[in-house]
This record gives sequence, C-alpha cells and structure tokens, in this order.
Amino acid sequence: MINTIVSGIRASGKLHIGNYLGALKQFVELQNSQSSQCYFFIADLHALTTPFKPQELSQNTLDVAADYLAAGIDPQKSVFFIQAHVPAHTQLSWIFESITPLGELKRMTQFKDKSKQHPENIDVGLLTYPCLMAADILLYKATTVPVGEDQKQHVEMTRIIARKFNSRFGETFPEPKTFELKPLRVRSLTDPEKKMSKTPHQNKFSTRQVGDDGAIFLDDKPEEIKRKFKKAVTATEGKQKSLGVENLFLLLEHFGTSEQKTFFAEQLKDNTIQFSQLKDTLATDIALYFKEFREKKKQLLAKPQEIIDILNTGAMKAQETAAHTIAEVKSKIGLI
Repeated sequence: MINTIVSGIRASGKLHIGNYLGALKQFVELQNSQSSQCYFFIADLHALTTPFKPQELSQNTLDVAADYLAAGIDPQKSVFFIQAHVPAHTQLSWIFESITPLGELKRMTQFKDKSKQHPENIDVGLLTYPCLMAADILLYKATTVPVGEDQKQHVEMTRIIARKFNSRFGETFPEPKTFELKPLRVRSLTDPEKKMSKTPHQNKFSTRQVGDDGAIFLDDKPEEIKRKFKKAVTATEGKQKSLGVENLFLLLEHFGTSEQKTFFAEQLKDNTIQFSQLKDTLATDIALYFKEFREKKKQLLAKPQEIIDILNTGAMKAQETAAHTIAEVKSKIGLI
C-alpha cells in the first residue's frame, strides 16, 4: 500500500541547518522510499498570517524552492509546488471553515501564541490557519504527515475536521497519522535558550537582533560559517556543559567524524577542551558538508525561471489530484 505524505514549509526566510536536520534531510529519505508518494509544497499563503513584505515573500519563495531542490528533493519522485498555485487549497479551506466551530479554532495554541507575539496583527487568517492546513493535507488524502512537536495539534485538528466531514457527508477523507520527525532541537549559537531561527529574534540580555548570527544558513559561505561559530556561546554561569556546549556537541554528532567525536568528548570529560578548536572543527566540517549544496543552489538561483517551471509542473500534477477531491467534496455537500 502506498503511503501518501504531505508537508509544507512557510516561505518566511532562508533555511538553516536546524531546518535541514530536523526536516529537509528526512524528507529526502521519505521521498526515496518506494512505498511513499510525497507532496511537498511551499506554504506562501500561510506566510500571509504574519507581517510580510511582498518583494521579500516572492524572493523567500524562490529561495526555499532552491533549498529544497539543492538538498535533494527530486521533482521526478515528489510532487513539488507552490500552495497558491493550486486554488483548490483555499476552496477546500472555506468548506472546512464552514463546518468548524469557532471555539475549536480559538483554543489552538498557535493562535494564542502568535496573538501575543503580534497583537497588532491578529487577523482572521491567523484564526482560520488550521482549516487551511487541514485542506493542505486532506486535499491529497494524506495518510501520513511529518511534523515536529509544535505542529501535532494542527494534525489532530485535521483529524477532527476529517471525522466531522465524514460523519456528516459520508466517508471521504482518511484520518492522517503523524510521522514524528526524529526529535531534534538545534539551538541558536548566540542565544542557546532559543531555537535556531529563520528570522531574527531578540536576545533577552540586549536589544540587538541575533537571528542572523545565531543561525547557520544552508548557503552560508565558509568564512561566514567560521565567523558565526566564533560568536557561539559556550559558558553559562560557570557550568561546564551549558546549553551552548550541548548544542555544539549535537552539531558535532551530525557533522563530525567518529574520531572528532571521541577526541572532543574525552577533552570535555577531562575539562581540557578548547572550545575555539571545537568551533573551528565544526565550521570546517559544516562548510564542507554543504559545499555541493551551495554550488547547486547558486546554479538554480542564477536561472529563476527554471525553478518556476519546476514548481509550475508540480502544481499541475497536484491540481490533478486536487480536482478529483474537490469534485467529490462538492458532490457530497450539494454544490452543483
């Protein structure tokens, strides 16, 4: 039985190594599984629920697309497209909004959190976000949705909406299961109490925005990676193994050699470790790991129309499946 997998990513900034380890690398592995049909899309409509600039949104969309392609997402194996290029997403979302109780949406954690973060930008889109996400998933009758811990509630809401629709109009949608991505929390280099972020956040000890220096982006040049690692925090109130140190060792686990892991682990245990040496090692290893990625992404962005053509082809494939689902839904709810 083919497992249908659906996942979207917001077009809200460049991808960093946390995004890669926590999601993108695993997506490539899922794509290469012969038992899976994968739909990967850039969620440009979801990006509208937080403050944005039109020019940045379009550039971010191309940038994320290039990241996915350079990292190994293959348009021949996966359906890769832009959310807004398939109008059925918003069609089905409106239908779901019409059967979803207001109270269910107000209880969503993301709505509560983002309302606090951006009190000046509490709009209807933020409230109905879960209905659009449910449409994203159910439009392709996904059986599995790869998510991190912070998205589990949205998948559960999708299951509730599917159950509600099926109960009222007849069996139509599967109730998708969550595929839990391997738990991974890559922290900001400059503020280890926070996750590494695509967008700048404020260090609690100052008013400076630290997102850019705290994150290693996938296309950062070697000298930029080295500069950022030099700023990486290692000491916290005199503790030997602070959150910053744990973060560096997490990165060493994924990008270092077995010899390097043993060497630095022994030094840490003996309290003889030189963090400058560890940082230099990580900078070199990560720069080398993403060398081919950087070259491929540069080539892709040099010909943006080719990226758009790939996304348009993916949208046509997605629309074929989406059209069948919409036709079935319309028939069941009585739309002519």
